[in-house]
Amino acid sequence: MLKTDILIVGSGISGLFFAMKTAKKRPDLSIVIMTKKMAKNTSTQLAQGGIAVVTNLLQDSFEQHIQDTLKSGGGQCDEEIVKMVVEQAPERLKELLEIGTSFDKNQNGQWDLGLEGGHSQHRILHHKDRSGLEIEKKLLNIITELPNIRLFENYQVIDLNTEKKENETHCTGAFFYDKNENKIKYIRCRSIILSTGGCGNLFENTTNPEIATGDGIAIAARAGVEIEDMQYIQFHPTALYTGKKSQLFLISEAVRGFGAYVVNEDQKRFLFKYDSRGELATRDIVSHAIHKEMHETQKKHVYLDCRHLDMKAFYKKFPAITSHCNELGLFPEKDLIPVVPAAHYQCGGIKVDRNSATAIPNLYAVGECARTGLHGKNRLASNSLLEALVFAHQASENIDKTIELYQFSSKVLIPKFPNKEIKTDYVAFLILKKEIQALITNFYSSEERNTDYAIHKIKLIKNAAETLIHNQEITIPFIEFSNMLTVALIIIKHCKKRKSPYILSLN
Repeated sequence: MLKTDILIVGSGISGLFFAMKTAKKRPDLSIVIMTKKMAKNTSTQLAQGGIAVVTNLLQDSFEQHIQDTLKSGGGQCDEEIVKMVVEQAPERLKELLEIGTSFDKNQNGQWDLGLEGGHSQHRILHHKDRSGLEIEKKLLNIITELPNIRLFENYQVIDLNTEKKENETHCTGAFFYDKNENKIKYIRCRSIILSTGGCGNLFENTTNPEIATGDGIAIAARAGVEIEDMQYIQFHPTALYTGKKSQLFLISEAVRGFGAYVVNEDQKRFLFKYDSRGELATRDIVSHAIHKEMHETQKKHVYLDCRHLDMKAFYKKFPAITSHCNELGLFPEKDLIPVVPAAHYQCGGIKVDRNSATAIPNLYAVGECARTGLHGKNRLASNSLLEALVFAHQASENIDKTIELYQFSSKVLIPKFPNKEIKTDYVAFLILKKEIQALITNFYSSEERNTDYAIHKIKLIKNAAETLIHNQEITIPFIEFSNMLTVALIIIKHCKKRKSPYILSLN
């Protein structure tokens, strides 16, 4: 039976950064990273904008970044957490640079700092429009060189095992599905790090990859850990509209920071009606304005207008975005780019302290799946990669000091999940998945959000799924569907608890 000192679930920036730091600091500890697809298939590698760091203390300051974050969060941020993250940023940036991460510089050899919505200063470090991909590549390169780390791809963690010792609950291992062998297995461990990303695929339109099915939230909830603020889903205002309901290509906020306009069907800018910052207002305000404009004009999208910009500089700064548009027959120098708001980021999640620890002391959560107190109601642009680095650092420091308190459980657990004959037809679960997506999308779009009706519908979907379980083996499509169902119910209940949910793109 497999065992490891530390199990990391997920291979985005937070999990990889934690693994790198911990493996270097503690070569005596064994670390396993499990990811349900290939390691590079993460939300991190899709991150375009960059990382927000105060680097120029003559023009910028920690206090300005702190205030920008607090204002964006709508009064729901933890001010001490915001202060910790912002003030740690330069040190975490230094660590990225030490492993060879490249960020763009200007002709004078200084950082080419970008400006994004909600920021009062240029402070976004970026690698063209592929910032997340650059960081992910560098971290994966380091991970493969560290002998005490094993990376298991195509391994889907299903659930955690917990045991009570002296009236305190500890995690002792995890059940997982080995896609390579089509088997359910178990791994023993001393500490577990959930780094599973968000839940964007609960919506019909999302910028998230298809793996973002809320797995970490569901796993933690079933283990009895508190989930908080899941009603705060951030919508990105400018996802490329294609007419299809699926993962949408993100057009970075940095494009508006570069000077692009948001215009309606009449080619008129309208955002100043809602905020004096216009295109540089925060995501919730811009998304709300776009949604209202679409509703009033009965149009399916608005446009980004880049035609007035320096196109040579634009193509150089945004090669991934321009290339994708060109492939679709859209040319920013002459065409308006159709855009819509799309589900983008989960601001709530697994409740953790400043060390990324949950109420189960040897269970941690980092990255988008964690509710740290940094974002409040609405995440400030380019604070997500920064949050991932800081809380991965905090978790690494804490585990270094505490892991000796936890020993491997002596219990040998054999998975007792149903193991039916292998089947390849999961059409029924795909249909039910689409029902969840339609339900959550309509709930967030509705002017009257009937939580009781939504909960009733989720229970009907659950009942339909239960009739299928006896005829299906436990495999990834079923696991993902189960997690989406769990998270959908959590979101609706959190909205009901708040009575007047703050829906970021639609209020």
